[in-house]
Amino acid sequence: MNKGWVLPVLFIVMLAVAFATSSSALEIAATTTGLLSVWLTARENIWAWPVGLANVACFFYMFEDAKLYADMTLQVFFFALSLYGWAAWLTGRGAAKVRPTRSLAPKRAALLGVLLVAVTLLWGFVLKAYTDASIPYADALIATLSLIALYLFSSKVLQNWLCWIAVDVLSIGMYAYKALYALAFLYVVFLAIAVAGHLSWKRAYDAGPKEVPA
Repeated sequence: MNKGWVLPVLFIVMLAVAFATSSSALEIAATTTGLLSVWLTARENIWAWPVGLANVACFFYMFEDAKLYADMTLQVFFFALSLYGWAAWLTGRGAAKVRPTRSLAPKRAALLGVLLVAVTLLWGFVLKAYTDASIPYADALIATLSLIALYLFSSKVLQNWLCWIAVDVLSIGMYAYKALYALAFLYVVFLAIAVAGHLSWKRAYDAGPKEVPA
């Protein structure tokens, strides 16, 4: 993750895929800012947050055009959680650049699992009944899981990466189905970075002081 040549190479590959698939300027902006944001996140760099806010704005308009309304609505929550995460990472950090990583308590994990099922079913029903969403329940599942992942990430919880890995796998299939090929490829890259991010955060967590579980 510390090799300086990796990010420029990924950007070049992403731009090549975007132009080859006739992607719009908005989709290209969304993919490149998304890639940079996730890369900075894996490196625990505070600049992940402002870059992420720009990425959220791009995705909001792109999902509206693709009629992925759950994902479009999700960006509003992402924006709010990103502001919270930006502030949270800068608190309780002591002499470190960002606050230490915590682990997820079992009771909180069980509660989030129940919320995932309940919110997905309710959100999927609303999308199916009241919108022209093309794949409502899959859209709702990815959106809900993404919210949980961002909540855990904003709170600096290690297990956020496991949620993001699941989101990335599901998103690859959904965006390929919707013929958003540059985005599908982006999520392949996200998946690789999420795996690397989990391993990096896990090493730092194991080596550092242990805070009270979240």
